[in-house]
Amino acid sequence: MSYANVEMRIIQWAEARRIIPNSNPDVHLLKAVSEMGELADATIKNDKEAIVDSVGDVMVCLVNYCALQDINLVDCMEVAYDQIKNRRGTLLPNGVFKKDCN
Repeated sequence: MSYANVEMRIIQWAEARRIIPNSNPDVHLLKAVSEMGELADATIKNDKEAIVDSVGDVMVCLVNYCALQDINLVDCMEVAYDQIKNRRGTLLPNGVFKKDCN
């Protein structure tokens, strides 16, 4: 199933439960941050099942956030990719991305 297809199913689910019409973007942004905390906790514990669940929860929050902002999450990913696709460099072991100067 494609990202766009899953995104639409999440939006339909949220609309059916009146999450979309009765909420606002701030609520879903804060919920996404909360879910990121759960993802960090699952990562520290190396709990793969909780990691998968937390990533999904973060994505659901972002889909709802985007729907309330009248933007499309897949379009956001495409914009981000267009900005990074030509970057050259490498990630160093210390976590710093070193850009190529060429």
